[in-house]
Amino acid sequence: LTRDRLRQALALSGGERVLEIGPGTGYYTQELALWVREGTVEILDIQSEMLDHTMRKVKALGITNVSARLADAGLELPYPDQSIDAAVMVTVFGEIPDGDAALKEIRRVLKPGGRLVIGSIAIGDPHFEGLSSLRQRVERAGMYPVGSVGPPFAYFANFRK
Repeated sequence: LTRDRLRQALALSGGERVLEIGPGTGYYTQELALWVREGTVEILDIQSEMLDHTMRKVKALGITNVSARLADAGLELPYPDQSIDAAVMVTVFGEIPDGDAALKEIRRVLKPGGRLVIGSIAIGDPHFEGLSSLRQRVERAGMYPVGSVGPPFAYFANFRK
């Protein structure tokens, strides 16, 4: 689940608004912020400690286009309808108790043509979900698959609204 593979899956053009759900310690956040250039990265997590850690990290690097929101992705996302260009979840989706509700909320906030990229790795993740099953769930939420990057055991799956 390299940053290069995420960049390939997202295909950002700059100036976009990206939602990163569950940024953890910010491994991808700083790169996302650089890739969107004059755009913004919204990080959302249920744990304030993770948000605080990531915000300290990006601020120390002089990155100013990241903002944080404390919220549960399985409930109502704190963003207006059709306000996000792309959403990213890396090794997070399986940890959301109601993943199907989260997918519907992500669809709601994505702009038409917006992208959802879900990264998952089988090794060491008890919540790993195979591509076939994930595709079915995302399709039921009203988005369609456009491909994946990486092998089936460590992939970034790309979907569009």
